[in-house]
Amino acid sequence: MLTASAPTRIDLAGGTIDIWPLYLFHDGALTLNAAISLRAHVQIDDHADGLTLTSVDTQASMTAAHWSELSATSRLPLLALLARHYQLTNAALTTRGESPAGAGIAGSSALAIALCGALARRTGASEDAEQLLQVAMNVECQTIRVPTGVQDYRPALYGGVAAVELRVDGIRRAALDIDTAALQARIVLAYTGAPRNSGTNNWEITKRHVDGDRHIFDCFERIRDTAVAMRTALERGHWDEVGRQIAIEWDNRKRLAPGVTTPAIDDLIARAMAAGATAAKVCGAGGGGCLFCYGPPSAHAAITEALAGAGATILPFQFEAEGLRVG
Repeated sequence: MLTASAPTRIDLAGGTIDIWPLYLFHDGALTLNAAISLRAHVQIDDHADGLTLTSVDTQASMTAAHWSELSATSRLPLLALLARHYQLTNAALTTRGESPAGAGIAGSSALAIALCGALARRTGASEDAEQLLQVAMNVECQTIRVPTGVQDYRPALYGGVAAVELRVDGIRRAALDIDTAALQARIVLAYTGAPRNSGTNNWEITKRHVDGDRHIFDCFERIRDTAVAMRTALERGHWDEVGRQIAIEWDNRKRLAPGVTTPAIDDLIARAMAAGATAAKVCGAGGGGCLFCYGPPSAHAAITEALAGAGATILPFQFEAEGLRVG
C-alpha cells in the first residue's frame, strides 16, 4: 500500500490575479496563502485485474483494463487523466478529502498534487517538485476546461505561509516568517453549506480582462496593492492592519465579481461582525464554499458561536508547515 496527502489552503489576498496571463499586466503582482491541516488523501493498492479508481467523497468508482482506456470523459476525469499520464497498471486508486466539496480552499488542487506524488512514486516517474506542480496544474486545467491559477498548487506541495510572486521571469514562492499561532488565533473558518464553482467565475473575469475591460483592470490593481500591503503587515505582526487589509480585499473582490457573495454569505458575515469580527472574506472564487472571519482572539469563541448558530459548519484547522507527504 502507498499513501500520499497534501494540505488545502486559505487564500489571504491576491486571488484570481494568479491566472495566466492576468498577472503579466500588473507589475509586482503576488498572492498570499497559508496551507492548512485539512488534507486530500490518496491510497494506491495492488490490484491483479487492471485498474479501479474510487472517490470516497463522491461515492463514484470506475474500472479499466488498461490505462490507455482512460480519458477526460471518464467518470472520474482527474483521477483518470493522471493515472493515464503516469501509465498506472494493476492498481486500485482511492481518494478522499477532509474538506467539503466545493469549499473554495483548493481541495481539488491539493488532490491533484497528492495524486501526482503517489503516482510518481508508484510508477518510478520523476518526483521533482516543480514537475509534479506542472503536471497537476495542467491536468486539472484539462479536467475543468478553463484556465487555472498558479498559487493553489504551491501550498499543497510545500506547505507553510507564503507569498507567490508573479513575475515576468517566472513564479517565485517566498516563505513568510510570521507568527502563525497569532494569526490562527484570529481566524475562524466556516463552510457556508453551498459549494462554489471557481471555473465559471474566474473564466468570465479572465475573458473580460483580456478584452480590455478597464473596470476589471483597476480592480486587479487594487487587489495587487492590497496583497503587497497585507504581506508587510503579516511580516511585521501588525494584526490590526492585517484585518484592515482583509476588509479591503473583500471589498475589492465584490467590485471585481459581485457574484462572489450571496445574501446567505452577507448574513453570515454580518453575524460574525456583530460578534466581534473585524473583517471577513470568502475563500476562493466565492458564491458559496468557505469563508473566514478575522478578529481579536478574545472574540474567537463568540464568532464561532454566531456562525454555527446561523447554520454554518465550523472547520477546525491548524496551519500546516508540511506540504506533500508520500509514504
